[in-house]
Amino acid sequence: MEKKILEIVRANRSFLITSHVRLDGDALGSELALYHALRRSGKTALVYNEDSMPEAYRFLPGADVIVHTLDSLERFDAVFVLDCSELDRVGREAKRIGAMKKVINIDHHISNASFSEWSLVRSGAGSTGEILYALIVKLLEKIPPEVATNLFTAIMTDTGSFRYSNTGRETFRVAGELVASGADPRWIAEQVYETKPLAQVQLLGRVLGTLKVSFGGRAGIAYVTGKMLDDLEALPEHTEGFVDMIRTIEGVEVAAIIRELSTGECKVSFRSKDKVDVERISREFGGGGHVNAAACTIPGPLGEVRKKVLRAIGKALP
Repeated sequence: MEKKILEIVRANRSFLITSHVRLDGDALGSELALYHALRRSGKTALVYNEDSMPEAYRFLPGADVIVHTLDSLERFDAVFVLDCSELDRVGREAKRIGAMKKVINIDHHISNASFSEWSLVRSGAGSTGEILYALIVKLLEKIPPEVATNLFTAIMTDTGSFRYSNTGRETFRVAGELVASGADPRWIAEQVYETKPLAQVQLLGRVLGTLKVSFGGRAGIAYVTGKMLDDLEALPEHTEGFVDMIRTIEGVEVAAIIRELSTGECKVSFRSKDKVDVERISREFGGGGHVNAAACTIPGPLGEVRKKVLRAIGKALP
């Protein structure tokens, strides 16, 4: 499939690039790395995301080129849909984008059923950025620093700083090559993990105040209400990483953060240790992800959703 995708790139000129709603480091780093690679190859490219750029990733080279509205799609020869297990995850433009002549699907989620003719899906890869690296090195003679920085960010964030079970030998090899090409691990980690707005730190305190452990300390669940966000003038993106903190508690095998949405639904993020498959839990509710990191959206008020999540975790624990 790599060969077919490269043929499409070389034979065409104009490309649209997009990813999922509720953007993360893998989505943004992959999009912007591909954008720079295509431009270096003499192509034109546009990056579209429904959601705005999270503060933590505004340092990424090319972050200012992303647009959030689309007019006619006729000028594009093909679209790259990155890091999306399903086309619908693109958001409100999914139907128009899916109707384009060439839809190239590049992803590493186990729940991706290869929704297009040109699907490059490797569930064993640590991130979409890792898969893209293999394409870009065949497209460019040399990886430029702006591509290296974006790809390293994609890989670092989606492997939990190389701690998750999706981190393998190839992950480290690619990361090493990206450092040799100009990615600065210390600086990137500082931007992502060590530059937090005050509202985010204050929000963390409130969220941890809701934490309850269950099943003899094997599961930890906390929640975020709309009022918490309003009181602190915090953003939904400020909850990123909270669930990972709960997972660090000694004895906790499954962690979950439930965030109340204005739509009458709740967004649930799961993390796990060892062999507990939270992708399977998430899939029960129409979501997806990886064995140790997954997410879903569940209809209903927060209290009701919490009960459903607790039951599902109880069934999943060995």
